[in-house]
Amino acid sequence: MLVKWIRCTVVDRRGFERGQRRWAGLPGEPGFLGQGGGWSRAREGVVHLVAFWESRALYDSFMARSHDRLAAAQLGTFRDMRVRLFERRMDVKVGFEPQFDGADVLRLAHCRVREERVEHFTLMQEKVWNPAMAGSPGMLRGVLGQSGEGEFLVLSLWSSTAEHGKYRVERVERLALRAQTAADVAALAGDVVDLEASWTV
Repeated sequence: MLVKWIRCTVVDRRGFERGQRRWAGLPGEPGFLGQGGGWSRAREGVVHLVAFWESRALYDSFMARSHDRLAAAQLGTFRDMRVRLFERRMDVKVGFEPQFDGADVLRLAHCRVREERVEHFTLMQEKVWNPAMAGSPGMLRGVLGQSGEGEFLVLSLWSSTAEHGKYRVERVERLALRAQTAADVAALAGDVVDLEASWTV
């Protein structure tokens, strides 16, 4: 499965949200599995969207055929768009489904991992972080994606802000020490996103 992560800064909110409705045409595209997103809690005007595709080949076919027609409605409504593609490496909770049902909050962690520590980092995701997140009330589903050798995206969907907040306060620092995250990760950027139900496709 391919995970597409889009980040941009919106300059025309009304126009952007109107254009977002055009993406309702995606379910007819071969290989499309789901898309959703919303507004960054920390950065004014910043939007994050994530989309899931069966394979890179089907995604590339969509980009060559239909993408520009659907995207035309949002031209001029945003700036600083960044797009990253990741291959699914493992589920954060068993049986990941590319859907946003029941989720209010999306948490994204973008990690650049030191080359010699990639194996250790992925082992710690499996043995330390994943069980901790999977055991947290309110954590619905998640996935770890990898791009190239040392770039990873940890994506998790939560039922509420309160549940995600409890996990952060109670667990993150202790887990980071146990997993030796500081030794593995050269750079880490994260965001918490309030999902917009009307953007889910």
